[in-house]
Amino acid sequence: MDKCAHVTASYYIGRVGYGALRWSGVPENKAIWYGGLTGLVYLTSIEIMDGFSEQWGASPVDLLANTLGTSLFIGQQLAWHEQKFVMKYSFHSSPYAQYNTDQLGNTLLQNIVKDYNGQTYWISANISSLGLQHTHFPKWLNIAAGYGAEGMTGGFSNPDEVNGVQVPYSERFRQFYIAPDIDLSRIPVRSKTLKLILNTIGFIKIPMPTLEFNKNGVKFHPLYF
Repeated sequence: MDKCAHVTASYYIGRVGYGALRWSGVPENKAIWYGGLTGLVYLTSIEIMDGFSEQWGASPVDLLANTLGTSLFIGQQLAWHEQKFVMKYSFHSSPYAQYNTDQLGNTLLQNIVKDYNGQTYWISANISSLGLQHTHFPKWLNIAAGYGAEGMTGGFSNPDEVNGVQVPYSERFRQFYIAPDIDLSRIPVRSKTLKLILNTIGFIKIPMPTLEFNKNGVKFHPLYF
């Protein structure tokens, strides 16, 4: 889950960097490379600082995830001058954060950032841009595949107790999802303000009917966050 977060962060920081350079008049190819690499440079600097920390240490897998997110943006922009596949994020409150608030957060805002049990990371593909533009599907309709996990009350393993309080047993397991999605940046609007708002919140996976696949089988969510 942490590596998915690294991929998503580096992808969007690069996307914002590219957009800022294009807005300021930088030519397309330079904006793709200089802006697109922003996420990798920024997150690599954090990884270097972690490498000098006794508590954390540098992670080669984090660096690989950062590179993957950056490559996803730059590669698409070079090949197609558009993002046919975009990273998305969704969150729902989980019952696990209460057992280890130091690691999983003590407030909703902290949970959104720290509680991986409630987070889902998606890669969302635009249907019309994948060669199906002659169909009757609206241009903003996507199909998304997601990844999540539950049962985690600690980092690499679940503790028996936290601060002297016993933690109930929970089994850690992976979850895979498939659901329709909406690419907000492709919705035709005339207002520049509204378009900016849609582009800004476009990283959020829109709640939709969803199929979940896990070790226990298949589960249908009428509306999954």
